[in-house]
This record gives sequence, structure tokens and C-alpha cells, in this order.
Amino acid sequence: MMSRGGTRLAGSSLSALGQRYFSIVTARSVSHQTASGILNGLAGAPVRSVTFWARAPVLGLRNGSSMALQGEKTDRVKKEPVAESAGAPGGKDEKQISYWGIPPEKISKEDGTEWKWNCFRPWETYKADLSIDLQKHHVPTTFLDKMAFWTVKSLRWPTDLFFQRRYGCRAMMLETVAAVPGMVGGLLLHCKSLRRFEHSGGWIKALLEEAENERMHLMTFMEVAKPKWYERALVFTVQGVFFNAYFLGYLISPKFAHRMVGYLEEEAIHSYTEFLKELDKGNIENVPAPAIAIDYWRLPADSTLRDVVTVVRADEAHHRDVNHFASDIHYQGRELRESAAPLGYH
Repeated sequence: MMSRGGTRLAGSSLSALGQRYFSIVTARSVSHQTASGILNGLAGAPVRSVTFWARAPVLGLRNGSSMALQGEKTDRVKKEPVAESAGAPGGKDEKQISYWGIPPEKISKEDGTEWKWNCFRPWETYKADLSIDLQKHHVPTTFLDKMAFWTVKSLRWPTDLFFQRRYGCRAMMLETVAAVPGMVGGLLLHCKSLRRFEHSGGWIKALLEEAENERMHLMTFMEVAKPKWYERALVFTVQGVFFNAYFLGYLISPKFAHRMVGYLEEEAIHSYTEFLKELDKGNIENVPAPAIAIDYWRLPADSTLRDVVTVVRADEAHHRDVNHFASDIHYQGRELRESAAPLGYH
């Protein structure tokens, strides 16, 4: 009775004061001489862990913090002062060092200037191979090839109707679709490798490289053509439909899925060729190349939009080759892992 009455009295008092000025403190293995002994010791039960309210007016925080009284360390973020910075308040700046020992990276270019991109690193950049044959075409012969070919052709008609000759927006929309197959294929091969306890022959990494490269195309064209609200809404719709359709198609027939992507890349080459024609005619302004493109493709500092479209078209030609090659492997009755993947094929 005394214990229950004391508990009710303490609870009503704390409720009146509110939780704003209190934090939870956990005490472990507390002796019977403490407040926990007063509340529970009368019952004769051993006390192992008690939670009680303690006054903690630290920064006026509403939520309390848990503190262990046995020397247990809590996760914290250390702050270390760095050199004075003109942009920092009071002329001082602070860098955050994770409790897990992961310091912020400071990467520099070859010329010593600071690297400003977090989405990719200097060792991931490259010079595009512009000597690749842009005229290659896989002639559809089998039923699945013809099905893949005409599926892509049917998708081109609404795209032409919607974008017409707005090639900047067209390229942006194209990349939101083109970046999906590599990710889906890599995901499914990854899961297959785990299920079968076998290597992938490097194809997981190759397909994910393709997806990342296509995404970088999108990040580049975002700097050139700003999407309108209805174009963003269209991306949601197209991506949702295409992702699930391609996922199902890859599960049913990987050779069909890769062949379709090969034809999709052929259409991309055609679209970027038309883009270049419009730039040469002066119908589209040949603006300076975005900074992200100059660093990613190691372009000269005075590069223009035309240079960017040229290297992107070369990338699409390489993706065309990789996917037609993957489809051919399946047509030969083999699995991708039996043939080494073309890693770093740009």
C-alpha cells in the first residue's frame, strides 16, 4: 500500500510539472538505499533496472536522453575546428567527424583544385571513345527479336508526338527510361547469384555501371533543360510502368529484355544525331557545357553542349553493343556468367 501510494503521488506530481523539463535516466543495479529502494524495496524484490525522472534543463529540449550509469558510451558526433573560413559565422568553421570513425573526404583534382562532386569521384571519370561505329544494327530474325524491335518502334511514336523537336527535354525523358534496365538486370542477377551460390562473371557490376552512366546523362541534361511540372509527372508514370514491365520481361526472357534494350539504345543514337543536327543548324543554342559534364567526361574547359551530346551518343552506342552481346550469349544457350562481362566499356 505504501509503495503503491508513493508511486501514485510521485506520478501525479510529475504529470503536473509536465515532460518539458525532464529527461529519462536509466539506473542499473542501484542499491536499496536509493530512491528505487524506497519505492520497491518494501516488496522485497531485487532491483535491477529503474527508470525515474530527473531535472535536466539542457537547451530546453522537450525529449529526454537516456544515460547509462555503468560507463556505457553513447553515439555522438565529434566536432573539430578547422582553418578559418570567410563564409563561416565568426570566421570559424567546424567539420563533423562521425562517431563511427568516418571522416569527411577531401579530394582534389590532378591540378590541385578541390573536387566538388559527391555523386562521383575522379577515378570514375573517363574520356569517351568517339571512334565507335554508330551505324551498327542488329537485324531482327527470330520472333523474339522482331517483338523487341517493334516494341521499341511503337514506343518512339508517342515520344515523337509529345516532344517533337524539343530535343533537350526529349533527352532528359529518354534517360529516365534508359537508366532503368541496367538496374533491374543487375538486381535480378545479384539475387540469382545469391540463390545459386555462384559468380556472375562481372555482369552485375557491368549492368550497374550502365545504369549509373545513364543516370549521369540525366544529371547533365538537368542542367540544360529544366523539366516542367507535367514532364515530371510523366516521368513518374513512365518509370512506374516501364520498371515493372521490364522486371517481368527480364524474369520471363533475359534474351528478349537485353535485345529490346539494344534496340532502345539504337533509337537513342538516332535521337542524339537529330539533336546534333539541330545544334548545327542553329535551331538550338549551343550553350557552354555544364560543369558536371566537363568533369565527368574529362572535356576541355571551353566545351559546349554539342560536345556533351557527342560523348553521350558514344555512350549509348557502347550500351547498344553490351546489350546485344548479352542477348547473343543467351541465344547460344549459355548464361551470362559463362562469358566475361565488358567492364569499363565506354
